[in-house]
Amino acid sequence: MSYTLGLVNHLSAAKLNNAARVLWSYYRSRRLGRSVISGLPYAMSIEPTTACNLGCTECPSGLRQFSRDTGTLDLTFFNEALEQVSPHLIYLTFYFQGEPFINQQFFDMVKAASDKRIFTSTSTNGHFLDEKRVEKTIESGLDRLIISIDGTDQETYEQYRVNGDLEQVIDGVERLEKMKKQEGKGPYTEIQFIVFRHNEHQVADMKKLFRKLGSDKLSFKTAQVYDYNSKEEIIPLNEKFARYARDQEGKLKIKNKLLDHCWRMWHSCVITWDGNVVPCCFDKDASHQLGNMKDRSFRDIWFGEDYQNFRNKILKSRSEIDICMNCTEGTKVWI
Repeated sequence: MSYTLGLVNHLSAAKLNNAARVLWSYYRSRRLGRSVISGLPYAMSIEPTTACNLGCTECPSGLRQFSRDTGTLDLTFFNEALEQVSPHLIYLTFYFQGEPFINQQFFDMVKAASDKRIFTSTSTNGHFLDEKRVEKTIESGLDRLIISIDGTDQETYEQYRVNGDLEQVIDGVERLEKMKKQEGKGPYTEIQFIVFRHNEHQVADMKKLFRKLGSDKLSFKTAQVYDYNSKEEIIPLNEKFARYARDQEGKLKIKNKLLDHCWRMWHSCVITWDGNVVPCCFDKDASHQLGNMKDRSFRDIWFGEDYQNFRNKILKSRSEIDICMNCTEGTKVWI
């Protein structure tokens, strides 16, 4: 099944009506220059765990450099949260930081969301696609699976995916695609290649590998670098592969013009493993906590003063908000 058709199959009149109200309130807020919110988010990310088996060099999980608490999402809390958000939710991403497949209750969570006609997606480094987990992936009803492969040989691959095994990932993807054909169902699989300076020469080779794997889509994503002026050596030389450009002083800056609005603040949000609601996936350390679902209802948080104040800051001067300084909203980041 195509990605678009799979998404359409999860729609309902009530969810479409809510999405329309969200869209209306976003454009009204832009016109007025102050936050107006009508409707609840139709897209959401939730964090299965902050744990990861790899040590990726630009990832807080891989570097073990969180300032916030780390842990794993509990199934009981997830089900309680799901009851609150499922009536208006169209799209649920089981990912923020960490490797989702490490959570032993991950497939139960996906199944619970799928049973409520929510389109489910996750992103994985691909090291857990053994036969048992592939079977569970298919049976859970997961709709979309992004698998990161950032190199076509082990030497290149492990420069970013530290402790990773490229052959193990490829075997897992092939196992998944074979079982999808046998079962006649399974997630829409997207291979994602993050482009750095050390692997930009392998773009053509990645296309060949993708055809061999037989997955549904191949995406080339620009790399996010937290301190891009001190780590210039990992940013691709080819400008179309980079999300940064040089200013008049020769310093790197995000290509995003950082206009004073952001669609994400109206249609989506992120829930951390321990229940904190944060504005978007660029807030890796959950430094902008707008409420916790273990203490308050999601509706109360979404329409609450803290969230409204944050949206108003976006509309007033987005360039002054720290998490926006590496944001790609409104720019083309897929190659």
